[in-house]
Amino acid sequence: MNREEWWQEAVRFHGHSCPGLAMGVRVALDCREEMGLAVRAEDEEVVAVAETDACGVDALQVILGCTIGKGNLWVRKRGKQVFTIYSRASGEGRRYSWCGIGHKEASPEARIKIFLSAPKDELYRVEPPRWPLPPMAAIYPSVICDQCGEKTAEPCLRVREGKLICLDCAGQPMDLSMSIEL
Repeated sequence: MNREEWWQEAVRFHGHSCPGLAMGVRVALDCREEMGLAVRAEDEEVVAVAETDACGVDALQVILGCTIGKGNLWVRKRGKQVFTIYSRASGEGRRYSWCGIGHKEASPEARIKIFLSAPKDELYRVEPPRWPLPPMAAIYPSVICDQCGEKTAEPCLRVREGKLICLDCAGQPMDLSMSIEL
């Protein structure tokens, strides 16, 4: 696919066009070219670490084939438009941090156009990764929670009064600000 076709595919997946999606599309496409990633990851050949849970992450899923379900998309919620992308085959990785300097006054449509076509050094910085390549996805056995009876991944159980119980039954509050940490 060419860049316009990838953009349209990302918009279809995401549900609408927006500057945030354009950021992710631009980084993902430039990364594919720079790192020689010819195809979307079928498994964990490519790994992405997003420092946001915003729109641009959807572009990584569409273009690079990185998903939370496959274990090759990690989210570190830091509120930054920063994406670190690795190739397992080469061990190579790059950290793309979005700058987008001087475009705040433009309309969303104009920013999309700028983000998809401006010289990359005006949009983001590229540097080495700040942490090592994440491990392959772990597959854990499911264990029945002794309190609610629901199957739960083994690391998400706690021992209470000699019983294995899930985090919800253990009374651990759900923290939506938490991220998947490396």
